[in-house]
Amino acid sequence: MMTACTISLTSCSLKSGKELPPIGKSVALFDFFYYKGNDDFYKDNPLPDENCFYNPILPGWYSDPSICTNGEDYFLVTSTFTYYPGVPIFHSKDLVNWKQIGNILNRPSQLVNMDGQDVSGGIFAPAISYNPQNKTYYMVTTNVGAGNFFVKTQNPFGEWSDPIMLPEVGGIDPSFFFDEDGKAYIVNNDDAPDNKPEYSGHRTIRIQEFDVKTDRTVGPRKILVNKGVSPEKKPIWIEGPHMYKINGKYFLMSAEGGTSTGHSEVIFRGDSPMGPFKPWEKNPILTQRDLDDKRINPVTCAGHADLIQTKEGDWWAVFLACRPINNTFENLGRETFLMPVKWSKDGFPYMTKAHETVPLILKRENVKRDSITTFGNFEKNELFDSSTLGLEWMTLRSAAAGLYSLTETPGYLTLKCSGVSSKEKKTPAFICRRIQHHKFECSTRMLFNPVGDSEKAGILLFKDETHQYFFCMKNVKGQRSVALIQIGEKDDKELTVIPVDNEMKAICLKVVSKGSTFDFYYSSDTDDWKLLCKDVDAGYLSTNMAGGFTGTTIGMYGIK
Repeated sequence: MMTACTISLTSCSLKSGKELPPIGKSVALFDFFYYKGNDDFYKDNPLPDENCFYNPILPGWYSDPSICTNGEDYFLVTSTFTYYPGVPIFHSKDLVNWKQIGNILNRPSQLVNMDGQDVSGGIFAPAISYNPQNKTYYMVTTNVGAGNFFVKTQNPFGEWSDPIMLPEVGGIDPSFFFDEDGKAYIVNNDDAPDNKPEYSGHRTIRIQEFDVKTDRTVGPRKILVNKGVSPEKKPIWIEGPHMYKINGKYFLMSAEGGTSTGHSEVIFRGDSPMGPFKPWEKNPILTQRDLDDKRINPVTCAGHADLIQTKEGDWWAVFLACRPINNTFENLGRETFLMPVKWSKDGFPYMTKAHETVPLILKRENVKRDSITTFGNFEKNELFDSSTLGLEWMTLRSAAAGLYSLTETPGYLTLKCSGVSSKEKKTPAFICRRIQHHKFECSTRMLFNPVGDSEKAGILLFKDETHQYFFCMKNVKGQRSVALIQIGEKDDKELTVIPVDNEMKAICLKVVSKGSTFDFYYSSDTDDWKLLCKDVDAGYLSTNMAGGFTGTTIGMYGIK
């Protein structure tokens, strides 16, 4: 279980009081995995009172947020692409204090055809909704390798159904809308009319009625929006739609402009779910694309939002955005932010007007911040003393069954070196978590006797199949050594390799991120950390360099 920890990273001997266990062939044992955030913004800007909180509320790669409520509880989900399990679900009573309660797609039967998809394939833009008429929660999403589908439950703290496919719903980013009259609809991003785009990024928003009793779509599909808010300007990537009924009017909200710095959120209004819908003349309702590129503590790429009305009656929005270092790059991916919604005199919701910034500190009156939060400079330590991993831990494309164990050597994670590389679109022996801070420290203690010159195990920093750093122990002509390897599309580069004592039973590995660079240290289970490699370019793992939709993850990896 992941717990708060105050252990100093200067020590790497958490369990040194007990005898070291035997190490099997082609197996690495990990004693613990420690992570500590160290971002300057949090240190320099302490929260002024107990009603304040930091943005993002979910730092690190938690993209495409969607939110719903049953009137008392709030539930939030985000994308996972080809990571397993899929779609983390968070719960809150007040929108400020969040706790992950599970992963919606936590069985192999819910995640099919993941092999062969790159890390930015898989599960796109999950949308969570609550239908009060049948007291059922729905999560609908896209699996790029299988199509659009939904799962449902009446207990979001428990298990969700197997996928129910939606073969009539094309495109991506579906979401449900449950109307007051009992009718239901699915809106989604789809191809241009007649599948004949006039330019790259030409998309439509479409709607189709949904029969709750049969779990099937019914009736014709209809285009609600073609191109975007201003068709004459050739807007790109109208996507991520959500529909709401507010004060008797229907609102259709979508992202527009692509997921990079041109990203935005726009809104339309109509008298019926089937349209017609007219855009607000003051769109976009959220963006950061019109701000100075040289501003301090920038927030960029804001969009892909979802609205929620609280039980107190006020409105808030969750959305994704990025926090690049000095407006250059970031390794965190697209994060989940929270903002209050304002209302125009003519009845439209909005989050930012022109040149307004997304705040990094907010206040929600009468809501007290918990002592343990999902934001700020937290530290956590996984001691591997439970039979299951904490909810934030992930593997790639499947459950990695047979590649690791928490019971084979109690108190350790046993990782079996696999013949599958992290460069392949399969399931490697890689157990990871998200990086959630620009500056952080991460360490582990590993017991490993590499066999031959090909076996390696240690810490992997993973952006995608062709952008990785592997901090590992390996053999070099029979000599045990620690090495830092830059993994690329074609050739891998051994940046540094240093021999260590062949009799060493345990080795400690530590990664220190300074934001734009990484430092790598190793130790022989003492307080004497030795520098392996300094000022390694963190930009190599950034979206700016690699592209894609995910952030960087870090964890334990073994290869043979």
